[in-house]
Amino acid sequence: MSQAGTSASSVEVSIAPAQHPLRIAIFGFGTVGSSVARILVESKPQGLELTHVFNRNVARKRVDWAPAGVVWSEDAESVLASDVDVIVELAGGLDPAGTWVRKALGSGKSVVTANKKLIAFHGIDLERLAQNRGGHLKYGAAVAGGIPVIPGLEQGLAGDRIERIQGILNGTCNFILSKMETGAEYAPVLAEARAKGYAEADPTEDVGGFDARAKLAILMRLALRVQIDPEEIVPRPITEVSAVDFSYARDLGCTIRQVARAEQVDEGKGGHLAATVGPMLVALRSPLAWSKDTENMVIASGRYGGNVVFSGHGAGGHPTAVAVVSDLLALAHGSRRVEIPSAPAHVGAEFEVPHYIRFLVMDRPGIVAAITTALANEQINIRAIVQKPGFPAHALPFVVTVEPCKSSALKRALDSVRTMDCMLVSPLDMQILE
Repeated sequence: MSQAGTSASSVEVSIAPAQHPLRIAIFGFGTVGSSVARILVESKPQGLELTHVFNRNVARKRVDWAPAGVVWSEDAESVLASDVDVIVELAGGLDPAGTWVRKALGSGKSVVTANKKLIAFHGIDLERLAQNRGGHLKYGAAVAGGIPVIPGLEQGLAGDRIERIQGILNGTCNFILSKMETGAEYAPVLAEARAKGYAEADPTEDVGGFDARAKLAILMRLALRVQIDPEEIVPRPITEVSAVDFSYARDLGCTIRQVARAEQVDEGKGGHLAATVGPMLVALRSPLAWSKDTENMVIASGRYGGNVVFSGHGAGGHPTAVAVVSDLLALAHGSRRVEIPSAPAHVGAEFEVPHYIRFLVMDRPGIVAAITTALANEQINIRAIVQKPGFPAHALPFVVTVEPCKSSALKRALDSVRTMDCMLVSPLDMQILE
């Protein structure tokens, strides 16, 4: 990602519409690509015409409901060199998708994409290329699928000063964690998510937090007006969360969700940027706790307008396709760039929040005293110690919650605790979102 100078995202402002229907080429005819084609064919949005479909081994992708004039191709270069006006990139990943997008923008074409990783890592450079060559780059489907979060931030909340952004950005993780609320363990729920098509064979991008991290980086640019390297955000996986954690969370009036959050902290001292992604305890009264299955939710907190909640189906072919076609319609009816400046920044601050720590130990005297000492050495105050009955002494789970503290201080304390020979697994630490 380029870190030089400021840049700007775009807001759509109506000007003269296109003189002829925009010729659309879909790159990637999978779940989302076929849904985009369905909408274009069945709804016939004014000003849009599907003319090309590119996919590897494209013969197996042909459908009988597409117009007879659609060109089905497995030659990306020939489609890029054709007379299409807009490339709809739905293949995902950095390459070869990034190469296709750059060639399209470089030739003056516009691009609509749902590729969060490409936009998170290279969006600034691609927007600059589009601006220089007279095209447009739109990515309303890159975050939260069919929920209009990106246009909402670019247009509806442009007059506010967003100070914090937080939300549930990955449908796979939300499906897994909301199912685990009923007492199920992680592994069987992951298997169910795979069976339903919500999780890939290798779910690391989702459960490891990398998918949500890319989406958070995009939201930070649009909401907090900062350009960051996504790799500065270190995600925490949900894989260590177990059914017993949900049981303890309920006793604390909470549930567990994968939350992505970012905000400016210590603004009176010059301001520092904090961002994180991982499983967190959220209060049952929080809107984040209400999000179930594959739903997504984003909460933007503005200085003047307060909290605005975006919620809905963030995954799936049809919801994501709606966002893609909405971007296409914006292009068909004319748009020009309105500068919303953003500046390079680094994630250099920590959240100072309460934490939930779950230990699994072989019980013996002195364990709590040793943990208390390790926390006290880092000036961390204990809020509560909770232990449920009914567990065997040779595998005893119990929970310690602590008052607001910096993650780095807690890490040092837990580094000393995890060396104790009674620890059966590494302690699980989760922020408590208050």
